[in-house]
Amino acid sequence: MWILFSLSAAFLAAVVITLSKAGIKNVDSSLAFAIQSVLILIVSWSVVIFQGHLPDVARVERKAWIFLVLAGIITCLSSLCSFHALKLGAASRTSALDKVSLVFSITLAVIFLKDKVNWQLVVGALLMAAGAVFIGYSDESVTKDDKAPAHAEAK
Repeated sequence: MWILFSLSAAFLAAVVITLSKAGIKNVDSSLAFAIQSVLILIVSWSVVIFQGHLPDVARVERKAWIFLVLAGIITCLSSLCSFHALKLGAASRTSALDKVSLVFSITLAVIFLKDKVNWQLVVGALLMAAGAVFIGYSDESVTKDDKAPAHAEAK
């Protein structure tokens, strides 16, 4: 079941990138992120309330609060960087390069969470990272936003 949720998250993230890129065309990237964040706050707390988990807030341990607050702050910083990159570059290139986070996630999980790795995980992560870097640094003329194709600019 986790695979279905992971693939759903990946698809929805792709939709978010596409909609965000369209939305920030004439809007500051930080403002666009702030607008989305308010909606994320409203929707996420609505889900918690609807599912009846609001009383559970009082039972969250102090250590969990610390980890979740730090993760929340870092999520904001990550999203601000992502939105700024999206404002400056093509969605296909910026979102691909953002996926290098996979390598960082695996590394941090091995170091701090003691996750086990095998050769398939290592090879797969390296291939995904190589693909992301390859796409991220691809020919800019293919993905330019709001500009004529490269051959038209040369004329």
